[in-house]
Amino acid sequence: MSADVLTPDRIILGGTARTRDEAINEGGRLLVAAGAVDESYVAAMHAREASVSTFMGNHLAIPHGTNEAKDAIHSSAMTLVRYDEPIDWDGNPVRVVATIAGKDGGHMAVLQALALAFSDEESVQRVLDAQTPDDVLAVLGDVNV
Repeated sequence: MSADVLTPDRIILGGTARTRDEAINEGGRLLVAAGAVDESYVAAMHAREASVSTFMGNHLAIPHGTNEAKDAIHSSAMTLVRYDEPIDWDGNPVRVVATIAGKDGGHMAVLQALALAFSDEESVQRVLDAQTPDDVLAVLGDVNV
């Protein structure tokens, strides 16, 4: 099994969710399917969102579980789902939802690359315009180190 945190099969360029909760579920299903987390981690992402918004600005939200859900994580993984129409995220427009499960800090490089890319409007636009998952990975740089 590859140690890559973000892989092309976990990047969806046409997400189907229309609400914040559906988007968390959509990304959560990808984490579960990857074998990175137990099903219970998805509920922990909703619990985190209920206490503090994971909206980051520039069309990005980064849902992740609560500290209590650490035992539900098998390996660090991230998913990225892009939406054609903005999702209302507590009053903010979100088009990219990156769900994250971090084990022993293994997700920090990806998180830093994501934060860097989404702090630059040109990079954000490249993610919004990406035609393939590899295009998204190219914007984020070498996140799987």
